Amino acid sequence: MVDEYFRQYGVIAIFAALAVAVPTGMLLISWLLSVLKVRPNNPSPVKNSIYECGFETITERWNNFNFRYYSIALLFVIFDVEVVFLFPWAASFGTMSAEFGMFVLLEMVVFIGILMLGWIYAWKKGSLEWS
Repeated sequence: MVDEYFRQYGVIAIFAALAVAVPTGMLLISWLLSVLKVRPNNPSPVKNSIYECGFETITERWNNFNFRYYSIALLFVIFDVEVVFLFPWAASFGTMSAEFGMFVLLEMVVFIGILMLGWIYAWKKGSLEWS
């Protein structure tokens, strides 16, 4: 029992080591190939220019970005995640309610209630206003 418990941590440790080793190894190999002159390094003004969506930059300064777009997008993602959690619950509601009864419905009412409180807070704060 205890061996199985620590074996699961061993698997997590292996995945964590791989998650660190693979990118580190790629960076080290890239650096080594540039030191050995296998990977060419030919900078030019075209290669060093900023490229975004195929448009050339017009000015050197950054344009101001309206924060409201970011705020609305963030709120959309938060409430979109609600649907991700709601769909599996709705798909298995019949089998879960047979096993757990009204507890399943109450849990989802609490979940949606918390999200509604967040939505009301954002609405009262004015985060959903464009003007």
